[in-house]
Amino acid sequence: MINILKALVYIIVAFFTSLAMGQVATDSELHQQLAQKDSLLFNAAFNTCNTSLLEDLFTEDFEFYHDKGGLTEGRDAFLNPMKENCTNWDPKGMQPSKRILIANSLEVFPLYKNGVLYGAIQHGIHRFESLDNDKVYQKGDIAKFTHVWVKDNSEWNLKRELSYDHQYKGN
Repeated sequence: MINILKALVYIIVAFFTSLAMGQVATDSELHQQLAQKDSLLFNAAFNTCNTSLLEDLFTEDFEFYHDKGGLTEGRDAFLNPMKENCTNWDPKGMQPSKRILIANSLEVFPLYKNGVLYGAIQHGIHRFESLDNDKVYQKGDIAKFTHVWVKDNSEWNLKRELSYDHQYKGN
């Protein structure tokens, strides 16, 4: 009987501990820091073609999991095609595609080891738009994303990215 009571106490403690370690508030410092990183990441990728900033944001062993494009292993393997595309990019012209974060979809969950914050999981929903032949943006896919950020000293770097549940939501 005592073993059953101990097990029940452990289950209750684990349950309430998991509730306490859930998503952080949107006005928390951690949420704000990673929302800024998300903005920097997609601005560099879609708006400015700033691949050197992307190199700084990603860990060397970065992995990208895409439900349609498969797995890309390594920062260089992920960034090299983007660098090639950016050589033809005209910063004065319209960007060929853009990413829009769905309002209020961004969530951040801290990761601790021995009480020390070492990383965070960031989850959200975004949609994409692309220019058509008439230079008019057309709605494309809407998808979910999950990022695993790791903290090295005081710097946050993206270690894993999952992009999934792509659904076409065109005009």
